[in-house]
Amino acid sequence: MVRLSSLFLALVASVALLGSLPASAAEWKSFDAASFAAAKKEGKPILVDIFAVWCPTCRAQNPILTQLTREPKYKDMVVFKMDFDTQKDDVRALKAQSQSTLIVYNGETEKGRTVGDTNPASIAALLDSAL
Repeated sequence: MVRLSSLFLALVASVALLGSLPASAAEWKSFDAASFAAAKKEGKPILVDIFAVWCPTCRAQNPILTQLTREPKYKDMVVFKMDFDTQKDDVRALKAQSQSTLIVYNGETEKGRTVGDTNPASIAALLDSAL
């Protein structure tokens, strides 16, 4: 249990550090339905990252997503982190079956999703589809 707590704290710290990224970076937020609905209504490009603190694939995806979303072309993107274990209703609402699911939207329209992908090029292509 201590290990999971440590992993969770490390993940929270890494997400908190994202707040200090340059203004050209995507905006990262914890998922909540109201903020997600508002971003969709505003027509923003959106990434929903469904993660679990115990998931090695999620840990592999995180630095890729962090690096990619620092690129200026993603400056208007909103990235929502959704915890697979604690946000079960939200996970079900997005029809996600597992952790390490990445879903992109452009406004109200889902543009694509992937599960378990750790290839930077294909993740970049997924993010680009939301622009």
